[in-house]
Amino acid sequence: MAAEKILVVDDEQSMTQFLSIVLRKEGYQVTPVNNGRDALEKARSENFDVVITDIKMPGIDGIQLLNGLKKHDPSLPVVIMTAYASQQSAIDAVNMGAFQYLIKNAKNDEIKLVVRNALEMRRVRSENLYLKRELKRGHEEKTIIGSSEEMNRVFKMVDRVADSEATILIQGESGTGKELIAREIHYRSRRVQGPFVSINCGAIPRDLLESNLFGHVKGSFTGAVRDAAGLFQVAEGGTFFLDEIGEMPHATQVKLLRALQEREIIPVGGTQPIRIDCRLVAATNADLEKEVAEGRFRADLFYRLNVIPIKLPALRQRRDDIPLLVDHFLRRHAQGGASKSVSKEAIELLMKYDWPGNVRELENVMERAMILDETGSIDSDDLPEKIRFGVHQRGSLVIESPTMTLDELEKEYILKVLNHTHWQKKRASEVLGINASTLYRKLIGYGIEKPGGQGLGDFGENAA
Repeated sequence: MAAEKILVVDDEQSMTQFLSIVLRKEGYQVTPVNNGRDALEKARSENFDVVITDIKMPGIDGIQLLNGLKKHDPSLPVVIMTAYASQQSAIDAVNMGAFQYLIKNAKNDEIKLVVRNALEMRRVRSENLYLKRELKRGHEEKTIIGSSEEMNRVFKMVDRVADSEATILIQGESGTGKELIAREIHYRSRRVQGPFVSINCGAIPRDLLESNLFGHVKGSFTGAVRDAAGLFQVAEGGTFFLDEIGEMPHATQVKLLRALQEREIIPVGGTQPIRIDCRLVAATNADLEKEVAEGRFRADLFYRLNVIPIKLPALRQRRDDIPLLVDHFLRRHAQGGASKSVSKEAIELLMKYDWPGNVRELENVMERAMILDETGSIDSDDLPEKIRFGVHQRGSLVIESPTMTLDELEKEYILKVLNHTHWQKKRASEVLGINASTLYRKLIGYGIEKPGGQGLGDFGENAA
């Protein structure tokens, strides 16, 4: 491991020599400089872990050097040396961002301790920056994908509202990416340095939701053995994402409305209000206006939440994005292995399907196809039957006309299955859930012949 680099600055050469000897014995790499201008140039051309500088120097003094170094690298710890412990300029330097100040006649052990502490702080700051970069990279890997007109409208709205403090309500079907949009808003806001905290109101038992949101005091209910902070407090300075807000009980809705209006909460069992500072983003897959009309959701809370509504389109409303999403999921689930392709026929089937589970369902389908495929190219045979044969999740046929009779629907469905099984009767009967002889009778009854006019004689068991 390379030795930590320390820049020592003093107009007295004897002082830089003394500090160089002391610190080099500790294994540090020391660069001595005798004026502030040279120190700034060195710091801009090389990376240092700590700077030790005299406060009084001709030309650029220690305070000016501190300001210059902080502009170049805000995380660089700067130790100020002064002749007197009570010197006001040294105290001012610490208030302006210096790590600490040292008396010039300090003992060697004290100098070593201050440097070790400064290096430790440098390491902690570097780790924090690394973790933030990793967090941001993880966020970027999960950004919502789309270039359709519908998604461009969403992106423009996010651009306009992200840096405001207004409450946002994201509406959309399950699987459309509501949490991804909430995270995008957080990462583009002035609260990006704060936490992003999320909770699914429908996933928490109703009797525990209030405690999760607002916290509780010791003894407020069975099992409350100590005071506990709620998620509103955990989200302090950041963004609080309330998913499936429509599942929130009426009693909790009242408390949430107070939190939004007063910017304060009262823990369960408590009496003293606690001030909160976080931005609220809520989401729902329900029609909240209908819920309000039917008395299941408070009207005053709805209007407080619905300051800026963002409506996410279902995947069937932005089919042009499906090839982009497919490519994105192929790369995400490659797991370091060889990249796979998707055939034109498979893409066409994916584009025709209605995706009741939206983007989440598409990702699951692609992950499954990648696991099952052994050729390196995902074909229509690697897709679930409901996509290959044009059925919805509930198993109903995709109907172009609601006026078709039951016989016409059955005939059309049989033809769809036959075409997708390349007219293999045995395989088609398995998909249809009937035996081969039943299928044969139905084909005769409907007058269906194999394409090419060869009759049903060529459609025997040997063809299966």
